[in-house]
Amino acid sequence: MKSLEYIPLPFFEDNYAWLITDGTHVIVVDPGEAAPVIRYCEARQLRLSGVLLTHHHTDHTGGVANLLDSSSNHAVPVFGPATEPIFGVTTRVGDGYRVELAEPHFSATVIGVPGHTDGHIAFFRSAVADNPPHLFSGDTLFASGCGRLLEGTAEQMLCSLDILADLPSSTLVHCAHEYTLSNIRFSMACEPGNRNIARWCETATALRLAGEPTIPTTIEHEQAVNPFLRVHEPEIREVLIETFKVPVPHRLAAFILLRAWKDLFSEDAVPNGNHWVPAFQQA
Repeated sequence: MKSLEYIPLPFFEDNYAWLITDGTHVIVVDPGEAAPVIRYCEARQLRLSGVLLTHHHTDHTGGVANLLDSSSNHAVPVFGPATEPIFGVTTRVGDGYRVELAEPHFSATVIGVPGHTDGHIAFFRSAVADNPPHLFSGDTLFASGCGRLLEGTAEQMLCSLDILADLPSSTLVHCAHEYTLSNIRFSMACEPGNRNIARWCETATALRLAGEPTIPTTIEHEQAVNPFLRVHEPEIREVLIETFKVPVPHRLAAFILLRAWKDLFSEDAVPNGNHWVPAFQQA
């Protein structure tokens, strides 16, 4: 069995499509734009054998039609979330579904992770021999962050993140955006005493200055630096209480405040908690 390579292919301003290849065949995850994928594959004579889609947003699905049209393989399976209408999907999948492809030899379990969108899914490939597990998390879990709540609820997103946080610690997290540096700046505001975040800031900054991606990270790494996986931490709770002048009675309350703060976050301006009422305080 050929070993697989996992390649982050940048497009637009900060998107990544992930290419999973054995050197001959390729599976593409979240191709929001076709042209970079086509150029990469043609230059290396890679044959498209599958497409995996995590959710319906155009920056993840917009390249599917042109990518399929460019392929000499006219029976390319396209796996996408069962509850979201996406052009080109041939197999609609939900939580627990097993994706199996022969070339490249690849299998993954679908995990339902609603929050960013109602039907968002992730793809989890278990460890194989000496190779670590791999997670394709779309816009649910980012390096040092999580997706905005565009369709789902905070409770759904927190539950989804809890599920992903319980994956093996060595799992490589292949997210779909290069948001890492801005996410780190927010993380440092949330938990200024976390030295792991300070060290990660130095590492990630050096990677970006060198033109390198900051991903994949690992579940273990995210548990150490990602505030959305650390809503139980006392320092984060204390920072939220001090910043917003509201009680933070439980993890969900902390998550709601964190996500709302991140939506408005600027290093030069902190939102005033008196200007809005968190959802957990509403009648």
